Amino acid sequence: MSTNIQQVIAAETNPALRIIAEKIVNKQRITPEDGLLLFEQAGLPLVGALANFVRERLHGDTTYFNRNFHIEPTNVCVFACSFCSYSRLYAHREEGWELTTDQMLNIVKSYDGKPVTEVHIVGGVHPKLTMEFFADLLRKIKAHRPELHIKGFTPVELDYMFRKAKLTADEGMKYLHEAGLDSLPGGGAEIFHPEVREKICADKVDAEGWLAIHEAAHKLGMHSNATMLYGHVEEFRHRIDHMERLRQLQDKTGGFNTFIPLKFRNKENDMSNVPESSVIEDMRMYAIARLYMDNFPHLKAYWPMLGRHNAQLTLSFGVNDIDGTIDDTTKIYSMAGSEEQTPTMTTAQLVTLIKQAKRKPIERDTLYKILHDYSEVDIEQIDVNPQMN
Repeated sequence: MSTNIQQVIAAETNPALRIIAEKIVNKQRITPEDGLLLFEQAGLPLVGALANFVRERLHGDTTYFNRNFHIEPTNVCVFACSFCSYSRLYAHREEGWELTTDQMLNIVKSYDGKPVTEVHIVGGVHPKLTMEFFADLLRKIKAHRPELHIKGFTPVELDYMFRKAKLTADEGMKYLHEAGLDSLPGGGAEIFHPEVREKICADKVDAEGWLAIHEAAHKLGMHSNATMLYGHVEEFRHRIDHMERLRQLQDKTGGFNTFIPLKFRNKENDMSNVPESSVIEDMRMYAIARLYMDNFPHLKAYWPMLGRHNAQLTLSFGVNDIDGTIDDTTKIYSMAGSEEQTPTMTTAQLVTLIKQAKRKPIERDTLYKILHDYSEVDIEQIDVNPQMN
């Protein structure tokens, strides 16, 4: 154990927090009660130092990113989630967008010759876009670019597709996986606890349904991510309940790669009266997530939502992944008022951001295979070499 972390623990005056800190340092799992105590009583210096200790024990200074782009087929949606600034109800679909298969394929083709490794497909739940529509899209993407990893569809979208197709989660996942779906993103989880879900997204898939779809994917050998929308009407106990359900499923399947806390943004939605969390609370959230989610290999800060500078700050509070280049292909957070109104970063910018935080920038694929170590690469060289940008 490093002298620094020993000093931090010794300086803690709360004996209960010191006991929790010793458990973490000794690789013992903390309980839900421990996690709640950290949220309620632990200051940022303690949880931050512990999270950084755990992060460096797991990953050293390695910080991952990938080269990806998003396709958002539609923002027309049958659901009316209170926190959402993105979707438009089907009755008002003229205010939204609906992409055709050809339009989406043209987005994929626009990246021909560019070293992207992943397309992320997610959007609203459109009542007219069926599972077969999306299976056809997956097949056509794979026919055009077989090596491109397709990460797509939240359980909110999948649950609706499967129910309309009269398929179980296992049957539906098998069908889409065979059509070309490689992994699942983490969205749609929000907060699992029914007390909160009833207030913010009562009509969409519940916690049990969300978890069942990810478990079905894991049984097929697919990997997935998990998110939590924090900083709105939830209480600390709801955050712990959410993370505990995920931790239990990960114990069972081992199929999750990454946990991604998502900051609630209050612009242009039905919860605009709810203040956003402070940067200090954001950092505490990431730090405690790293301490609690002991069986999740990676903790990601999604920079288009936090803003690039706050995402950089999280690298000292447990985070070891800041997502990808994005290339201005998502509107989900810009429409909710995030700092990043045109979210795109070049590889050189991402590498610089990571290096400024005294971390080691590593380009990965979706499943965390290392593709390139940029720690010794000159930034100017990235800009002039098209295979590096």
